Formats: sequence, C-alpha cells, structure tokens
Amino acid sequence: MKADLRKLQIFLQVVEAGSFTKAAAQLDLGRSMVSLAIKQLEKQLQTTLLVRSTRSMALTEKGRRVYHDFKAIQQQIDQALERAGPGPTALRGTLRIAATHDFGRLLLLPLLGRFCQQYPTLDVDCQLDASPQDLISEHLDVAVRLGNLPDSGMKSRKIGDYDILMVATPDCITSHHLNKTSNLNQAPWIAHTNLRHQTSWTLRNRNGRRLQITPGNIRHASNSASAIREMALMSLGVAICPEWLVKDDLASGRLVALLPTYRLPPQPIHLLFPNQPFMPEKTRAFIDFVSEHLKWQ
Repeated sequence: MKADLRKLQIFLQVVEAGSFTKAAAQLDLGRSMVSLAIKQLEKQLQTTLLVRSTRSMALTEKGRRVYHDFKAIQQQIDQALERAGPGPTALRGTLRIAATHDFGRLLLLPLLGRFCQQYPTLDVDCQLDASPQDLISEHLDVAVRLGNLPDSGMKSRKIGDYDILMVATPDCITSHHLNKTSNLNQAPWIAHTNLRHQTSWTLRNRNGRRLQITPGNIRHASNSASAIREMALMSLGVAICPEWLVKDDLASGRLVALLPTYRLPPQPIHLLFPNQPFMPEKTRAFIDFVSEHLKWQ
C-alpha cells in the first residue's frame, strides 16, 4: 500500500500543531487542503487516524502508531541529510530553542554568537518567555528548564545546579524586624506564580539543622524573576531569587541575603528535548555546546 509522502508530512504537522488551523498556517496551506489531505490519507490507509470534533481532535490507536513510525523515519532522513555534508559545520536548517527571559538574556544569549560561529550554516530561533512553553506544539528542538521538572514525557539532560536566596532590602528588613526569624512567616512576601509549591521553604545549615519558613502573607506576585527582583528592590517584601540574578545587588548592598548561615535547596538546570527515537544532529550539537560552555557562577 502506497501513501503519498506529502500527505504523511501534513498529517505529522497536524498532530504536532494540535489543530488543522494551526497546521494550515504553519504549512502555508488552506485549512480545507489540509483536511482533504488527511481524508485522502485515511482512505489510502483504510483506517481512521484522527477523531475530530468542532473543538478538539485526538489520535486513534492506529493514528498514534502511524505518527510515531513516520516521525522516526523523518528523523532518520533528516540525520542522513545532515551527515551528507562535508563535516559538523554543515548542520543546516533552523534550531528552535527556548528559555525563560531572565536566564536566556543573562546566560544563554551571550553563548549564541559563539555557537553560530561554530555552525555558520545553521539558523537559530531563540524564544524567551516568562512561562514555560510546550515543545511539541511550539515546534521547539530544545528548552532550558529551571527547577524540578514535572513529568512531561520529554527527555532531559541535567547540566548543573544553581543557588536560590531569600532576599530583602535593608529598609524592608528594618521595617518588618526581619532580624528575628520568627517574623519571617508574617512578613510581606513576593511570590513566583510559575512555582507550583510555595507554601513552605526548608533551609539547612552546615550542621544539618533544618529551618522551616512558611510565608503566610503573600502580597505580590509575578511569573518573571526579573519583575520579582524589581519588586524586592522597591522594598515590597521578601523574595526568593536565583543567586545569578541578584549577585550584583548583594555586592552593592541593595539587597541582603536573609539567614545567611542557612541554604535553600539548590535548583537543577535541565535541557529538555522531545522524546524521539533519533535526536537530530543540530539538537545534539547545541546540547553538547551548552553543557560545555554555560557558566552561571
């Protein structure tokens, strides 16, 4: 049985986009053409691949198998074309990467120039956003994720850890008597809305002694670490910030690390990428480069 390769590519795009409309826009085709291609493919294969409704669609069991099989074949073709070039600098196409705005601006973007010099025939599309993006629907090859990862079905490589600190301005410390640990729980706090669990923080000192902090007065919030830092600098409350973001503020005295003899749990840095049978060479090249060159301490 012979299926048209273009129709299979359209099917793959529809699955990854999550809708016929998005796939049509990404392929620069009319929605009716995309719908017709899927109907013709299903007729050729004599099976239903997608169950559609007015608001959603879902893969059938056979559709899921066709998707995974063809995705693996497409990746093998892409890798074969990449290897056909004269060497590692012949990587082509577009590498789509994502990171939070703060981490990307301060730590990732400074590396991109060197990476592009090493792979001059590879284009880079760098997406910076305060909220995590979905790799599949956004067609991302790799994303930087900070903190503990939820179970997403993606593959990942851990490339290090960074420290987070409890900080406030000298004025905030004086106004709310934060020199006493017992006052911390009821002090005004600035929360990060992307963190799922902010009800309690456990700190440890060198002797292993634990200290539990349970913010009971969250007054302000943001999904951006930079915005949280700015609010902390306005003396609006206590904040938990990455050390790499506030190290200059600490050195100048604009912010003060509270409970300096205790440490919050270090946070992991992961590179996240789709769970595919074959990793594209461009993705592997970027992961290896970032793992070797990224420095945040």
